[in-house]
Amino acid sequence: MIRNRRSRLAAWFALLLLVPPLPVAARPAAPDRPWMDRNLDPDQRARLLMAAMTTEEKLTLVHGPMGRPRLGIAPPERALGSAGFIFGIPRLGIPDLQEADASVGVTNPGNVRPGDGATAFPATIALASSWNRTLAYSGGAALGDESWRKGFNVLLAGGTNLVREPRNGRNFEYMGEDPLLAGSLVGDHIRGIQSQNVVSTIKHFAFNNQETARFSVDVQIGDAAARESDLLAFELAIEGGKPGSVMCAYQLVDGRYSCENDWLLNQILRKDWGYPGWVMSDWGAVHSTEAALNGLDQESGEQLDRQVYFGQPLTDAVAKDPKYRAQLDLMVHRILRSLFATGVMDRPATRSPIDYAANSRVSQSIAEEGSVLLKNEGGLLPLAGVKKVAVIGGNAQFGVPSGGGSANTTAIEGPGLQIPVMGWGTLGSPRLMVFHPSSPLEALREAMPGVEFVVNNGDYPSSAAIAAKDADVAIVFATQWTTESYDVPDLTLPHGQDALIAAVAAANPKTVVVLETGGPVTMPWLGQVSAVLEAWYAGNRGGPAIANLLTGRVNPSGRLAVSFPVSEAQLPRPSLTGWGTSADRPSNYDHPIPLPYAEGADVGYRWYARKGLTPLFPFGHGLSYTSFAYSDLEVRGGRTLEVSFTVCNTGERTGADVPQVYLTSIAGSPEPRLIGFDKVRLAPGETRRVTVTADPRLLAHFDEKGHRWRVAGGSYGVAVGASSASFSLTGSGAVTAGFVKP
Repeated sequence: MIRNRRSRLAAWFALLLLVPPLPVAARPAAPDRPWMDRNLDPDQRARLLMAAMTTEEKLTLVHGPMGRPRLGIAPPERALGSAGFIFGIPRLGIPDLQEADASVGVTNPGNVRPGDGATAFPATIALASSWNRTLAYSGGAALGDESWRKGFNVLLAGGTNLVREPRNGRNFEYMGEDPLLAGSLVGDHIRGIQSQNVVSTIKHFAFNNQETARFSVDVQIGDAAARESDLLAFELAIEGGKPGSVMCAYQLVDGRYSCENDWLLNQILRKDWGYPGWVMSDWGAVHSTEAALNGLDQESGEQLDRQVYFGQPLTDAVAKDPKYRAQLDLMVHRILRSLFATGVMDRPATRSPIDYAANSRVSQSIAEEGSVLLKNEGGLLPLAGVKKVAVIGGNAQFGVPSGGGSANTTAIEGPGLQIPVMGWGTLGSPRLMVFHPSSPLEALREAMPGVEFVVNNGDYPSSAAIAAKDADVAIVFATQWTTESYDVPDLTLPHGQDALIAAVAAANPKTVVVLETGGPVTMPWLGQVSAVLEAWYAGNRGGPAIANLLTGRVNPSGRLAVSFPVSEAQLPRPSLTGWGTSADRPSNYDHPIPLPYAEGADVGYRWYARKGLTPLFPFGHGLSYTSFAYSDLEVRGGRTLEVSFTVCNTGERTGADVPQVYLTSIAGSPEPRLIGFDKVRLAPGETRRVTVTADPRLLAHFDEKGHRWRVAGGSYGVAVGASSASFSLTGSGAVTAGFVKP
C-alpha cells in the first residue's frame, strides 16, 4: 500500500522492536507425533493430529470456562487466572489455552494473580492516532512477548470496531473511524503479537459499536455499506495480520446474533475472505448449539451462557447427526491449524523474566506519538521561559487515567489511585476508576527545574481561577473516564470540568488544556484557551510523555483517528439507541432493539462531508512545533491510483508529519475516502518523496448483485493534505474499469 523508503523515524522505532524468537530449525518429528514435523504446513499438521484424537478429545477443545472464579464456579486447577481457559490434551502435546484480555496490556482481573502487574500501554485509540505502522508492530511485539513470558498463549487483543458512536464506552480500545487506518494498524499490531508465538484474537466481529443494550441491539445495514466500512477494516486487518482467531460480538446483525450469524461467519469470513483460523465467542454471547453449524468454533466463558451449548448438547448432536460430526472436525481443525501457524505448539509459553523497562519505553513512545496537539494559539507551547505554572485538576499529582472494564490493566509500577464508582461494571463486577501511578505533575517538575508549581484540585472553579491568575501558564488536566458496559450519555466533560476550564481561562488566557479521554469530547471553552493537547489514556509512562510534549522535548506528531463533533446534533444518531438499557443482561434480552445504520458506509469524516457539516476538529487533524509543505504532485492511473508527492519540513525543528491522501470524487461525484498515508520524520529543510498506491477496494463500490467489488472507469479526483478537511494538493487520474473478488 505504501511504497517509500523507510523514514528515519521508522528506523528509530525499529530499534524498539523486541527481537522475535529465532525460528526453531525444522526437523523430522518423533515417530509417535508426526504432526510435530515443522517441514509440513499448518493444515497438514492439523490433519495428522486430528487423526490421533478421540471424539471426546475433540469436544474438549471447543468450549471452556473463565480462567478465574466466577458465578460460584472455581477455575480449572491448571488455569493461570485470566479471562478464559480451554483444556489442552497433554498426551498429544496440545497445550492448555490460557486466554488473557489484552487490549492495552496483559490484564489481571480482580487481582486473581496476586500482585502480578504488567506494562500498561496507552489506549488503542492513541496508537491509532500515531498513524505509525512500525510502532503498531513494536507495540504488538512487546505485548506478545510479555504475555508469552507470563504463560499466556492466546491474547484477546485486536479491537477493530469502527467509531460509529463517539459515546461508546469502549472506543478507547479501538482504532478510530476509518477502515484503512484501523485495518492497517490492527494488522501490524497482530503481526507483532504473533511474532512471539502467541495467538492474537481480532474482535468484536462485527458492528459492536456501542455498549448500551449490547446484548439486544439489532444492527441493520446493507451488504454493500457493511463491506465498505466496518467489514473492510476487519478484512484489511485479517489480510495483514493473519490472526489465529476471531471473536464474534454480542449484538444481532440483521436479525441474527453475531456468534451464530451464517452471513458473517460462513459467507463473508470463511467463503469470501478464506479465513482459515477459528472463531471464538465473546463471553456470554452464545445462544444455541446450532451456532456451530453457523460458523462458531469455540464457546468461551461458558458459565456466562444460559447453558453450555457446546458441552453436552453438542456432544449429543455429534453422536446423533452426521452433519454435526463433520462440523466438529472442521471446528477442531481450525483451532489446531492456528496453534501450528502461530508457533504455539512448537514454542509453548513459558514463565520467564520480562524486560519491563524495554516494554515501558515502547509504551511511552506510543503515548508521545499518539497524543494530538489540537490547538496552539500564539505558539504558547512548548513551554519556555516560565517561572510559575498552575497545575489544575485531573488528579495530575497522582497519575493518568485508564479505561475501565475487561481492558483495565494493573500497571507494573503498582495499582495506582483506585476510585470506586457507583454502579456495576463488566459482568456484574464493581466499577473502579484507576489512575496509573505516572504523575504528570512530577514529570513536569523534573522537566522544568527551578519553576514554581501551584497545585489546585479543580473541585471549585473559583479557587482554581485564583491559582491560575498569577501564574505564567495554567495547565488544566481534564479527564473523561469511559468503560466497557457503559456509554457516556453525552460528550461533555463530566464533574463540571467545562465550567472549571472556562473559569481558569477567564482568569488567565494562557491556559493549556490536557485532555485525558477515551474518545471525542465537546469544547464550549475552546475559544477561550490558548492550547489543547489530547493525551487520551497515556499508559504507565503517561506522565513523562505528557511532560515531554508540553516542554518540547518531544515534538507532537499525533493526528486524530476520529472526528470531534461540535455537538451530538451533528451525529447520525443524536440520541443513543436503547439509552437507559443496561449493557449486561437487560430485561429485554429476548426482544431485539432495532439499530438502523442510516449513514451506511459514511462513517465519521465521510458523514460530515456528505452532510456538509464542519466538525470541531476533523479526522486526521494534528499540529506540530514545526511546519510542513507538500509539492510536486503526480497521479498515475490504470487499474488503481499511484500518488506521489514531496514533503518538506519548512520549520525550525525536527518533526514527524503524516501526509494523507484522499479520494475526493469518482467521475465528478463527491466520494471522500482515505486511500493512503505515511509518517515521515524530517529535519529542518529536509524533503522526502512519498508514493502511495491505493488498494483497489478503496476506489470501488461493492456490487451486491454481482457479489464483487466494482471499480468504475473514469476520472478519480485525489487530494493530499494534513487532515480530511485540509488539502494542499489536488489532482486526478484515469482509472480503468474492473472488478475485485470479495
